[in-house]
Amino acid sequence: MSLERDEGLDALLGLDGETFFVDARGHYKVKFLVKRVKADERKPHGLNYSLTLHDKSGDRIVGFDNAHPVPTQSGPAGKKRIVNDHKHRYKTIRPYDYKDAATLLGDFWAQVDSVLKEEGVTP
Repeated sequence: MSLERDEGLDALLGLDGETFFVDARGHYKVKFLVKRVKADERKPHGLNYSLTLHDKSGDRIVGFDNAHPVPTQSGPAGKKRIVNDHKHRYKTIRPYDYKDAATLLGDFWAQVDSVLKEEGVTP
């Protein structure tokens, strides 16, 4: 019996505690917090994670995390999802459909690239 290694998960877990500047001036940085936890209905993948992009003021402008449940629709009738996975883009919060660690990393970096272009940081 052989167990396949999940290289995406290894990469994600290896980023725990890391902070990287993503622009030449050192104004924008990404932070990674990733820990294994016991899998449950809110965190079925067995991870507690926070991947964030911060501007020069330290404000989070992109974030993917699973710290709390988010409504699936706005307003008082909005139902909370069972799983906590969600993403932030500026002040907007939307549910995130976690597939695997490699996809999470790809989706995060795609959002970072998009926002850095919007902010005029990258061409």
